[in-house]
Amino acid sequence: MLENLPYFQKHLPEDLNRVNAVINRAVESEVVLISQIGQYIISAGGKRLRPIITILAGKALGYTEDPLFSLAAMVEFIHTSTLLHDDVVDESDLRRGRETANNLFGNAAAVLVGDFLYTRAFQLMVGSGSLRILKVMAEATNIIAEGEVMQLMNIGNIDVTEEQYLQVIEYKTAKLFQAAAQVGAILAKATEQQELALKYYGTYLGSAFQIIDDVLDYAGDVETIGKNVGDDLAEGKPTLPLIYLLNQGSAAAKADVRHALEHADRSYFNKIHDHVINSDALAYCTMQAKKAVDAAINCLNELPVNETTQAMRDLALASLARIS
Repeated sequence: MLENLPYFQKHLPEDLNRVNAVINRAVESEVVLISQIGQYIISAGGKRLRPIITILAGKALGYTEDPLFSLAAMVEFIHTSTLLHDDVVDESDLRRGRETANNLFGNAAAVLVGDFLYTRAFQLMVGSGSLRILKVMAEATNIIAEGEVMQLMNIGNIDVTEEQYLQVIEYKTAKLFQAAAQVGAILAKATEQQELALKYYGTYLGSAFQIIDDVLDYAGDVETIGKNVGDDLAEGKPTLPLIYLLNQGSAAAKADVRHALEHADRSYFNKIHDHVINSDALAYCTMQAKKAVDAAINCLNELPVNETTQAMRDLALASLARIS
């Protein structure tokens, strides 16, 4: 997604090397299974979007010291631990294009190593010496957990509104994007206005990213999304494309979505896929994602004009380009 953007071609390899050096040290443990699973999940790669946001937020305000990269690694640990737990809850078997840790090592081991990564992340936070960063991240992890439970409560619920869906993605996804940007701002000693701008940049970008991910579950492929298409449907998750069909779709589309969600029926995927493709669902979801991307870009007006803030604009637009 980022490899064709000028800033990232120039700076991303070095930035991620600094982050990965911290990750590789911090994932080590005397307990062999922890190191084994930790290395397995970390080595799977992924987009590293959240740590990249931390780095960009700091660099946009002229901060490039080592703590920026340590805390970017911390953000990635928080994210990775939530993935380990999510895959157990969702009974997933594919993540980042490879077998999930829970499928390979078992649910108990995956959950416990997820706990290890959470606590290692907090050790990295303490190393920053910033109570404000601790406060931001403690709030973020708490809200992320609430978002996951809210999503769980919505499984199979055909009455979920768009507003409820947006609240779930704000809690479970956008909150960590927001915190990632705030951490970079705090390290860079941002003004109050700059920190707010970066905070909301992260929020809007995270919301857009999740909407796009939910669309790709019906319009993407395994190579693009790194997991099985139709997983959301198989788990009974009422995401925005389905909410649109329940409200605006044909009678047949509404009936099929109700059945698929209430029974978590993956066999309905082809029917639902056709309803999504042959309706305005994709256009509507893309429009909502674009509104969030535009709002994220507008936040950058409070920041200095430099190559990093331009990269943040490019990043927001690139996230949208995955479905346009």
